[in-house]
Amino acid sequence: MKYKKLQAKEYAREHMRGVWAANLSTFDASLSFDEQAMRENLRHWIAALGLGGLFIAGKQAEYFSMSVAERKRLMLLSVEEAANAGQRNGAGPCGIITSCSDTNLDLVLELARYSQDIGADYIIVHSPVLHFGADTEETIFEYYRYLSEQLEIGMAMWNHPDCGYTMSPELCARIAELPNVVAIKYSTERANYKRLTELAGHHIHVSNPSEEDWLDNIIELGWKLYLCSTPPFLLQSAVDQRINDYTRLAFAGKFQQARELRDSLAPVRQAFKSSKPHGKPQAHAKYWQELLGQHGGPVRRPLIGLTPDEQAQTRAAFAASGLRTA
Repeated sequence: MKYKKLQAKEYAREHMRGVWAANLSTFDASLSFDEQAMRENLRHWIAALGLGGLFIAGKQAEYFSMSVAERKRLMLLSVEEAANAGQRNGAGPCGIITSCSDTNLDLVLELARYSQDIGADYIIVHSPVLHFGADTEETIFEYYRYLSEQLEIGMAMWNHPDCGYTMSPELCARIAELPNVVAIKYSTERANYKRLTELAGHHIHVSNPSEEDWLDNIIELGWKLYLCSTPPFLLQSAVDQRINDYTRLAFAGKFQQARELRDSLAPVRQAFKSSKPHGKPQAHAKYWQELLGQHGGPVRRPLIGLTPDEQAQTRAAFAASGLRTA
């Protein structure tokens, strides 16, 4: 590890910054994990797009359909490619945060320790999926307290609707006091993450996956980290990096220019959203990736792919979006 446990917060405040993206996983026609395609996508995101970091093996990556060995392999490839890219001509290294989320606590710990061993920068663990009314604040706090006690690596919380409940800002702030908790991906309404920023923004990075709200959160809440979803590599290309550009402008205090650039992406956002069929987010995102020249490929069951008509609608939306690829 690049820091000691008690240095995790300080290290993350300095290094865990900018625009991060959550990976999509590459499967070939036989639905095997396609390592070469994954490496090529990673190189594009790290080098051509210059992203601040990558969120690896989360829900967008279909971790729920991958074996433990595949999840570990995906983590290792990502750490290797980030290391191979080095300092990226002064931009600094690409950070890697690995999702160790699972319903089985022993597997969470196994993946977290593996992440420590291979040199990942941080891990992220979503709040436990609980049943029969067991989602009490004390249960959730104890879950993260135990993980913090067992692990050295910096850890981010992750709370989203799929868990079945929303963690209160006060509970999140309590967890934020744990020594190696460094961030939260808080997929909730703005009132909640604004309150948490007030309570714990001096301890941890608070973030939300909405790219549309990212600029306002920089300006109004002082955020430094977008953690994260797929827009950084779906709404950008090697020659059209408006998310990166408006982020840099905002960090430099050039808010009006940043707003103009952010707003110019509205047709691209609308094209992406309007062409996405209900219930097929990964399949649609992977097809959009292919239109951008990245590797997409099929999804694994239980997910289902796009129909020919849905592909045609996506192609038409992409062509009219105004996103430049050359």
